[in-house]
This record gives sequence, C-alpha cells and structure tokens, in this order.
Amino acid sequence: MLAYTVRRLGQMVLVLLALSVLLFVLLKLAPGNSAQIMAGIGATPETIQALETKLGLDKPWHVQYWRLFSGLFTGDLEAVTFSTTVLDIVRERLPATLELGFFALLLATVVSIPAGIISAVRKDSVADYTVTTVALLGISTPVFWTALMLMIVFSIELDLLPVSGRGATVAGWSFLTVDGLLHMVIPAIALSSVMMAMNARLTRSSMLEVLREDYITTARSKGLRERVVVIWHAFRNAMLPVLTNVGMQVGMLVAGAVLTETTTAWPGIGRLMIEGITRRDMGLVFGLSLFIAMFYLVSYLVVDLLYAYVDPRITYD
Repeated sequence: MLAYTVRRLGQMVLVLLALSVLLFVLLKLAPGNSAQIMAGIGATPETIQALETKLGLDKPWHVQYWRLFSGLFTGDLEAVTFSTTVLDIVRERLPATLELGFFALLLATVVSIPAGIISAVRKDSVADYTVTTVALLGISTPVFWTALMLMIVFSIELDLLPVSGRGATVAGWSFLTVDGLLHMVIPAIALSSVMMAMNARLTRSSMLEVLREDYITTARSKGLRERVVVIWHAFRNAMLPVLTNVGMQVGMLVAGAVLTETTTAWPGIGRLMIEGITRRDMGLVFGLSLFIAMFYLVSYLVVDLLYAYVDPRITYD
C-alpha cells in the first residue's frame, strides 16, 4: 500500500507539471492580458506597454512560466488585478467553497443513496418510477438553471430564503450562523442536484445487479430479515461504484461550483476563477487551475485507497 501511494504521488507530480506547461501555453495564446484590462478601454499603446513591462509580460515565455511556476512554491505568485498574492486570496475564498461543497455532498449522499436503494428493492413500483424520473430530470437540468428557479420560487415569490450572497460569518465560516445557513440553502441544493441524480441512478443499477446474485438468495433462505439482506449483504457489495462516483464528485465540488457560485453570487473559488478569467489575470487563473487539478487528483487517490478498505479482495501490493 505504501509503495502504491508513493508511486501515485510521483505520478501526480508529473501530471501537475505537464498540466502547468499546457495551461501556461493556453493562457498565453488567449487574446488580451491583464495589462490591457488594467489600463482600460481608452488607454494608449504606451500605457499598455508600460504596464506589460511592469508586470513582466514582455519577457520571454520561459521566463514568465518559471516566474509563475516558482511562485507556487514560494507563495509569491501574484494576482495582479487583486493587488495580493494568489495564496492570500485563495485562503480568503476557500472556506466558502469548502462549506458549500461539504453540505452539497452531504445532501446528495443522504438523499440519493437511500432513494437508489428503495428504487432497486421496489423495482417497477411507483417509488421506482418516481426516483428514476426525478433522477433523469436532475441529470438533464443545468445547475445554474436550477439555482435560478430556486431563487425565483423561494426568494422572490415566497420570500423564504435570501436570493444570493453568503450571509453572516463567524471566524470565516457561514454555517455557524443562522443567516449563513439560510444563504447556503439555494446554492447547496443547486450544486447537489446533479450529484443526487447521478448517485441515485448508479445506486439503483448497482443494487439491481447485486440483488440477482446467488448469495442474496442464500441469505434470504436462511431467514435473515430483508433489511439485513439489503444493507449488509447487497449494499455493502454494491457500494464500490457508488464510492467511486462520490469520490469523483469531491473533485467536482470545486470545479462544478463555478456555475453555482457565479449564479448565486457565492464568494468562493469558483466565482474567483470567473473573475480571474474575465480580468485576464494569468497568475490567478494559473494558480487556481493547478489547485483544482490537485484537488481532483487527491480525491481520486483517496478513493483508490478506500477500495482496499471496503473490499479486502483488492490489494495494491
């Protein structure tokens, strides 16, 4: 297990290194730069050139790349349009994304897995058709549209929830206040909607496959309670695909929060990425993209390691 973990960590370093080069090239090929944005529409070419010189955008590409890449390790990578370092602004915005992602994942898991189990156990029933229909709608509906509909219904029409923003915070966390929790309801439901639908469908299909196995028939013939058969025999063996999907969704919480946070004005990493792209802030986009990629890679590694814990038959030696 230790040797496998070390190999995976080495592969992660290579992937991030290759991604950093590809990302830098794409950013350089994109039209516009932060100097043009900062100078404004009516700025003269001389003013833009002076800003490019000040920001180091006139230097050779390899020099600019090394400045960005080395800045990740020294903490000096600067978000020039925010007049601060990328590390500082990520540290400021990260709690908002983490708490939104945590509650969205919690909501998706708590709702979808029991729904998928019920749908599989009661196949072809009203409950099964209801779960599959709602899951299909959830997968087909974009999260930003779901957020907008929730805002219209619960904020504008019913006036039950705040329409946007994060709300009051304590020590940087909004879930510690009632106002913060109320502000979190709409973005959390919107962000979890697609995850709930995917988990419910996957749980249902995985459970249906396991329930056909001979050992399930044997367990029932021994007189075990149906609840014991479903949970301890069926779901325990059907949870590996679900665990994989949930692990992938942990990485999606940061990347997928871009649309949700932008729509609901939630001040997290996703909205920060949009602001960085709009302002052509190369350092900010470079740092955030690698951070999100690392988040994905770490979540995949944790899922792989959990496989060996959930299923003793799986080894990495």
